[in-house]
Amino acid sequence: MTQKDITFVADFLTEHFNEAPELYNRKGKYFNVERVGQYLKDEDDDLVSPPNTEGNQWFNFLKDSTHLKESPLLFPYYPEKSLHFVKRQMEGIIDQCLQKPADVIGKSVHQAVCMSLYKISQSEDSTPRLFKLPFLWNDKTSNLHYVLFTMLENSISKIHILRRHTDTSRSVNNGILAVEFGNFLNNSINEISESRCYSCLDAHFYDDETVTVVLKESVQQEGKERVLAQLPLS
Repeated sequence: MTQKDITFVADFLTEHFNEAPELYNRKGKYFNVERVGQYLKDEDDDLVSPPNTEGNQWFNFLKDSTHLKESPLLFPYYPEKSLHFVKRQMEGIIDQCLQKPADVIGKSVHQAVCMSLYKISQSEDSTPRLFKLPFLWNDKTSNLHYVLFTMLENSISKIHILRRHTDTSRSVNNGILAVEFGNFLNNSINEISESRCYSCLDAHFYDDETVTVVLKESVQQEGKERVLAQLPLS
């Protein structure tokens, strides 16, 4: 160790571990703890070395503000408590605020329709992830909900479109359909279908009438072609 290191440690001990006679009657150690560590202790006891808030602009602003001083919108400050204590206080208040909306929303949600997309094996550990990239879109003009998704098992070249009316009592034609890309970009019908087969990497609604898809060439080779396509929903 260099003399600078020794001086640094000595200064640290001198500053943080001086005897504190005023703390002798308290339970625990009679020395000031390191000032950062005291904030991280998960206990409700007061801090041994509380921060000095004198001259703090925020506290002075609150103290001089008639409207904000007693405002219920401001979270109370506990200068004598650790961050764990404050965290538990804040979590309790947040839970209380969210409980009523959760009850109301939960009671208003109900199942409108159930569709079986695939069956999984008994062992969930061996089940591959079959459902990918659900993207939601709401057509406010026609009052329709759309969901775009792909199935990864035997239909990687297809994108599925689920359509439901926002009024759950009404139904729409072709509630669910699949669009297959496959070899649609081939120059002629004589091309080998496997040579230019495409799968969907991503899909989003561009607007109420158009779907944007990113396609990838499925052939296992270097420099696979990527295609950005705009498809009319009609």
